Amino acid sequence: MGDDHPGPVGRDAGAVIVIEHSPELMICADWIIDLGPGAGAEGGRIVAQGTPEDVARSGTLTGQVIARALASSDA
Repeated sequence: MGDDHPGPVGRDAGAVIVIEHSPELMICADWIIDLGPGAGAEGGRIVAQGTPEDVARSGTLTGQVIARALASSDA
């Protein structure tokens, strides 16, 4: 493995995992894992994952928030 690693994080790179609810921060992420579909006992399953644009197209509640944030950041 080297620079040809297929994933978003290369062999020598680090990763940062952030639990966040700020749309302004989420749209800057390289990758989002959306857990849900609800909170507490209603959550805990991956309902969407990918780039902010991928999650925005997912139709999840988080995806809807990200879609609005992306639209307003383009304005």
